[in-house]
Amino acid sequence: MKDFGFSVIKQRTIDYDQFDGRLLNEVLEIEPSFKVCLSCGGCTATCSAADLVSFNVRRMNLLLRRGETVELESEIQKCMLCGKCMLVCPRGINLRNVIMLIKKSILKYKPVNS
Repeated sequence: MKDFGFSVIKQRTIDYDQFDGRLLNEVLEIEPSFKVCLSCGGCTATCSAADLVSFNVRRMNLLLRRGETVELESEIQKCMLCGKCMLVCPRGINLRNVIMLIKKSILKYKPVNS
């Protein structure tokens, strides 16, 4: 393999042998509108919780899509379920429903040893 002079940062890699996409698949099956998320950040910019804590809807989306269930569980607890994110979403995604689905299903897919 050719050496391009840079290396991969270990924290940013996804080990697909360890990847657990069951939670993501369940959320996308129940709320298919989440498949068309552009990650534009409108939801994050208007988030009430983000003004008070370090909650970030885009980060939640990334953690869900990377299968990082443990980090997702702590992130999702910061959401206040105010629904302002749904009002500005250009794709009309029901983010409140997505967050409720994650909260409901996360214990089912959380790794046993965490």
